[in-house]
Amino acid sequence: MLSKEELLLIIYFVVVILLLTAFVIVFFIVYQRRKNKMLLEQFEAEKRFEREISQSRLEMQEQTLKNVGWELHDNIGQLLSVANMQLNIFSKNLPEAEKTSVLEIKETVASSLQEVRSLSKSLNNQVIGYAGLVVSVENELARFQRMGVIEAQLEITGEKQEIPQQHSIILFRILQEFFSNVIKHAKASALIVRIEFTSEEIIITAKDNGQGFDLEEVQKNSGLFNMESRAALIQTKFKLESAMGKGTFLSLRYSLMGQQDE
Repeated sequence: MLSKEELLLIIYFVVVILLLTAFVIVFFIVYQRRKNKMLLEQFEAEKRFEREISQSRLEMQEQTLKNVGWELHDNIGQLLSVANMQLNIFSKNLPEAEKTSVLEIKETVASSLQEVRSLSKSLNNQVIGYAGLVVSVENELARFQRMGVIEAQLEITGEKQEIPQQHSIILFRILQEFFSNVIKHAKASALIVRIEFTSEEIIITAKDNGQGFDLEEVQKNSGLFNMESRAALIQTKFKLESAMGKGTFLSLRYSLMGQQDE
């Protein structure tokens, strides 16, 4: 039979072991929490850094586009206006038989001036922000129609919702990038764009009937990356689908819940 001293010693060791076990458990829990907190902070810092880099890159792109738009409107547009006025003056002194040829040139210059001004508007973010998403898309598709590059159709459903100007610009730039790829590479004859307004989100889809492409082969394409990164900046769900011979489909789901202007 154990003596009192031996019993107390056993109890003492059991208590010490229990205390050490509890200390290790508490230390492990605290360590894990701190580790998880550090990892979360690191992840959030990396995300903030990526957003800041993306935002800076987009701001530089927007400034470049704005400058190009100004140059088109102020310089090229002005030169075309002067050329049109000079043709007016020149045609007054021509015989009637030769005025027809000058009139055709005037119409070409006037048409070029209209397209330059329209293009300058589509490049200027201030104009896009002021006009809004729907009007900007309408103008862009109308420009394609006038140029005869593709048969474009726009369908709008639901009650139009107000969104921050900066977000409107970003959504338009995504669509503009998609339109550009369609015209340059898709060999499509038709483009259908749908904008659906609901109480909670704006659903935008665009589809062409072009030759399509293999998504895996263009995953690192700069245009695709630009569209995805822009969508991520405003927490918009981005989806692009394509297959050889089946055209290309773009889907954007922009949430209206809790959005604030940047």
